[in-house]
Amino acid sequence: MPYGYTGKILHVDLSSATFREEETGEIFRRRFWGGWGFILYYLLREMDPIADPLGPENILVFATGPITGAPISGSGRHAIGAKSPLTGGFGASEAGGFWGAELKRAGFDAIVIRGKAPSPVYLWIHNGQAEIRDASHLWGKTTAEVQELITQELGDKSIRIAQIGPAGENLVRYACVTHDLRHFAGRCGLGAVMGSKNLRAIAVKGEGKVEIANPDRLAAIRQWLSENDEALLAGFRHTGTAGIVPYLNAVGGLPTRNFTLGHFDKAEEISGQKMAETILIDRGSCYACVVRCKRVVEVKEGPYPVDPVYGGPEYETIGALGSSCGISDLRAIARANQLCAAYGLDTISAGVTIAFAMECGEKGLLKSEEVNLRFGDPDTLLKLLEMIAFRRGLGDLLAEGVKRAAEKLGPEARNLAMEVKGQEVPMHEPRFKQALGLGYALSPTGADHNHNVHDDGYVKETRSSFRKARALGILEPLPRNDLGPAKVRLFFYELLWQIGYELWGICRFLPYDKHQVQEILQAVTGWDVSTWEMMKAGQRIYTMARLFNIKAGFSPADDRLPERFFEPFPEGPLAGEAIDREAFQKALELFYGMAGWDPKTGEPYLHTLAELDILSLL
Repeated sequence: MPYGYTGKILHVDLSSATFREEETGEIFRRRFWGGWGFILYYLLREMDPIADPLGPENILVFATGPITGAPISGSGRHAIGAKSPLTGGFGASEAGGFWGAELKRAGFDAIVIRGKAPSPVYLWIHNGQAEIRDASHLWGKTTAEVQELITQELGDKSIRIAQIGPAGENLVRYACVTHDLRHFAGRCGLGAVMGSKNLRAIAVKGEGKVEIANPDRLAAIRQWLSENDEALLAGFRHTGTAGIVPYLNAVGGLPTRNFTLGHFDKAEEISGQKMAETILIDRGSCYACVVRCKRVVEVKEGPYPVDPVYGGPEYETIGALGSSCGISDLRAIARANQLCAAYGLDTISAGVTIAFAMECGEKGLLKSEEVNLRFGDPDTLLKLLEMIAFRRGLGDLLAEGVKRAAEKLGPEARNLAMEVKGQEVPMHEPRFKQALGLGYALSPTGADHNHNVHDDGYVKETRSSFRKARALGILEPLPRNDLGPAKVRLFFYELLWQIGYELWGICRFLPYDKHQVQEILQAVTGWDVSTWEMMKAGQRIYTMARLFNIKAGFSPADDRLPERFFEPFPEGPLAGEAIDREAFQKALELFYGMAGWDPKTGEPYLHTLAELDILSLL
């Protein structure tokens, strides 16, 4: 068995109910690494990019990386990808937890799924074996119900399960994939792709282990983290990602009322600090990780009961279902998070879509007899989530996402749709972090905050992000609202590095610097990996995503931002501040040059593909 990998990929054809195993070579693994790399390889080689994303021709890939399942904190990540039903382009999302590590223990680095089952099924993968099982009795049930039924049926509570909920069954375009009820591959509508294939779940169990080339070297990094975790991680462990709410609100970067404002007057009521004081009962973790940043909440009394089986809300959920909708009741937000987990909805897209509907309602562009379309109504939020998941009434329109909904409502509504390439914007305000906005526009998956740069991390030499960026030759701090050549260069370098996290199977929230990530890769694989190779891997896979989107019909016109971000804030800490349209356009053009793309077509030049060793994928 190769170090860091099983060396095997499982291919599943649901139409014919057949399986085959593919053994991978070292050149393939080192060129494409895993995660996004494996996904894009099969999408580019084996499917037509203009295929219907909800048709049987779409290929769905679950892929680990070399670090996934290694005995080191942060190794609990894996990626899922396909053509997105939300954007019509490359779609990918990552999840933490235990499922990816368990897939490796079961004998496979990835699963490539084709076709469509004639009736609902689930996959059962265990110790190198695979079965297709009937799932007719699971269809229509919540994720918790299905988790219980499958573990009972297979006789093992420790089985790890990736599944969709009713939203995926009903082809909601932003349906997610839920792992063990608390870990989510939320973005790009990959749950709808599973639903379109009649695939309700993938259960995995294995007794193997990930072979490590240099266990002692990995243990030294593990020991370093153990000795420093209290200093580096205490705050994150205590409040989770939602601990950032007070800071973002104070600086004017907390998306509020569908991004009309950057501050929320009741932000403290929905913060991670408030959660820790009130409804938090436990902290969950991912495979081999000491951080324990996952929230577990419970509400026993009142109108919004919350079951801890579904964990609890993270920052993106707090922003999307809270401040973006003008809602300050933390218990209602936790209840909304539970509904999204039970039904299988991406909390970001769901919240931004509902905020869009609320603003349309207040402006008289959308009416409903079932709900009160106004900001700040928690009952409207909860009712709409159910209507969306089951495509009932107004929910059928909103299940299409804000881009399609706005196109049906007319030009005025179009200006209220906060999306890029069809994917709803995450909870980070680009008028506060302007290179982040450039990242939204250029993301191959639609607006995304992960493979991106957060400008406020580079404004001072003392900031952790800036200190880590020095390894890439970023030597001077830069203002957060700058879009000049130096900021574009920073964004370009960091983007390539961040794409690496989607390949290697490691969590970006761990405090490792760039040399430590390199050392972890070397220790796991035994390869003489350099930071140069790691950066070029990021560029190779990012360029593959661009190539797929060009083949799917995208052009430079799709590298855009919603008009709202070019309009100044009317009030608050950033009153009068907006993205300068001319500076943004110049930054786009400069990035195209750095990336080696044709400025007219947006397509990577042939010499770019040759330099990245992917000419064969044309």
